[in-house]
Amino acid sequence: MIARIWRGWAPQATACDYQRHYETEVTGHLQRVDGFRGARLLRQDDGHEVMFTSVTFFTSIAAVLGFAGEDYEQAVVEETARRALSRWDERVSHHDVAVDLLWPTA
Repeated sequence: MIARIWRGWAPQATACDYQRHYETEVTGHLQRVDGFRGARLLRQDDGHEVMFTSVTFFTSIAAVLGFAGEDYEQAVVEETARRALSRWDERVSHHDVAVDLLWPTA
């Protein structure tokens, strides 16, 4: 399994807008990708801005290509996200998942 990790920062005033975008538009898009296996959106608020870390899981790099395209290390940042975020990583990192201890949801 492959973990795709990306970060973006939002002012507090638009952080909820970005989170809502992730929960709706990003989630919908990911669920249509063959080989998508799950995602986590982490949120860290330092009092001035909010850092989001997105960790998405795919069965293989081929599945990542189905989501991100040929330049799969290029961040996929939709226009709605660009309006909510003040900055973001232009490139993402990919990691082999060595141990998977995520709890199943009931």
